[in-house]
Amino acid sequence: MSSAAALDRIVDQPRAKDLLVAAVQEDRLCHAYLFVGAPGSGMEDAATALAMCAVCPNGGDGSCDECIRVVHRTHPDVHWLVPGSVTGYLVDQVREIIDGVSLAPARADRKVYIMERAGLLRGAAANALLKTIEEPPADVIFILVARSEETVLPTIVSRCQVVPFQVVAPGAALSEVMRSGASEREARIALSVAGTPMRAVEFLASDSRRKVRRSVVRIMGELARDDSWDVLQSARELLDGARVPLADVRDAQEAALKQSSDFLTSAALKQVEAANKRELSARERSGMMEVLAAIDSVLRDVLLRCEDVAEPIVNADAADVVDRLAAATNTQGALRALEATSRAADDLEHNVSSQLTLEVMLLSIKEALTCPPSSR
Repeated sequence: MSSAAALDRIVDQPRAKDLLVAAVQEDRLCHAYLFVGAPGSGMEDAATALAMCAVCPNGGDGSCDECIRVVHRTHPDVHWLVPGSVTGYLVDQVREIIDGVSLAPARADRKVYIMERAGLLRGAAANALLKTIEEPPADVIFILVARSEETVLPTIVSRCQVVPFQVVAPGAALSEVMRSGASEREARIALSVAGTPMRAVEFLASDSRRKVRRSVVRIMGELARDDSWDVLQSARELLDGARVPLADVRDAQEAALKQSSDFLTSAALKQVEAANKRELSARERSGMMEVLAAIDSVLRDVLLRCEDVAEPIVNADAADVVDRLAAATNTQGALRALEATSRAADDLEHNVSSQLTLEVMLLSIKEALTCPPSSR
């Protein structure tokens, strides 16, 4: 592959891609970037691609061991960060970042810090990080990801190269996934679960992720006749399914840590271990969000049936489940069930227990679909 081939992960974002390609090819990467756009616009894919270019000895060829480690989120020099509390990033988190920034990279020539939900970087935590973002060591790059510039403190924005991402048109996203060899039905399902074309392709290539989606369909179909105990067991099944891919990530992290242990100080090892734990938490959250997206997709199909909308449902392979749910409820019930998935997503954003979140959501959906308001 050619230099900067990793940036081909950036799909249907020509402005963002051209800016980053030029920066990589001209060797003028900024010390801090702020990616802004709506969910599903591919910002995390772009952050991954840019991190690959930053740590790859071949400028981001997309196929070497360094690039593969970045994609799997097991590279010791690429740190994915999420807020540590319901209110946002913690001061202790930021101090840990600042301490880590001063250390030399473990494998590559650079280190990359990717901060998701950067709009929650506020107060004392933001103030502590300001100077580091403004003047980091030459071998450190920050990538902040947020919905918009307005959600991020102006003092943070002013220290970053802002890269805007546009919402990807559904037709373009569908075509991109189908170019990987997927059928239209498979592509529609994958996009409804994974969100972006790149992630949809990865979803289709993952047996474990597709199995979780099949579990979602089955559980939704059985929900009406399940008792409370069954619902709790279903929540556990979905959580366990979302965690299955983490075993491979954990093994890769341990292998990478073992390789690095001979030349890292004890303090550096502790920081890598802490970063690995945060990464596992972030990956679990990502798996959980796919579970919620799969449930949301089924419920949206139910709503289409309740409203008698003349357009094809996404989950065509589960049309019997969708029809059965729609026959037992009405529009108000479907909307209330969708509200339950929305609340669950918000709970996960605020670090509520994944198990509890799923339990409450499934019980709420069961009540909404089996006891719609107009039938009371």
